[in-house]
Amino acid sequence: MKVVYPGSFDPVTNGHIDIIKRAAGLFEEVVVCVLVNSKKNYLFNMEERIEMLEELLYDYDNVKVCMYSGLLIDFVEKNKIDSIIRGIRAISDYESELQFAQMNKFYSRTNVETIFMVAEPEMSYLSSSIVKEIASFNGDVSRLVPKNVEIKIKQKFK
Repeated sequence: MKVVYPGSFDPVTNGHIDIIKRAAGLFEEVVVCVLVNSKKNYLFNMEERIEMLEELLYDYDNVKVCMYSGLLIDFVEKNKIDSIIRGIRAISDYESELQFAQMNKFYSRTNVETIFMVAEPEMSYLSSSIVKEIASFNGDVSRLVPKNVEIKIKQKFK
């Protein structure tokens, strides 16, 4: 089974990496798709986000990183992907992700399914937004993101 794990990954967190690694152990191929969201102000540009992910996932033969600008369901069908992976941290995530899952199923010509993966309890509070906020106040993000990401965040907030 080929699955996609979409997100902005700005920046990629330990929570994202946990979901990717767990998915890599369950599925034949995991496509980590860095999406463009015109409503977001990014800390890292597309190339930087892809580079950080590739640095972290280079030794996973069944994981590839790509970017896409458009509707996720179009990417899914164009690339013959079986399912979409979404991480769930709390009930509030479930409510918003459920809407996206139902919309994707409605618009899908291939009846694509969304699979929810529950965050590990120690990462249930973690988000890219929280990481950026902590970093903006010169806080320690070393336990929230991989080392290569921490270094790049520090450079951005110098």
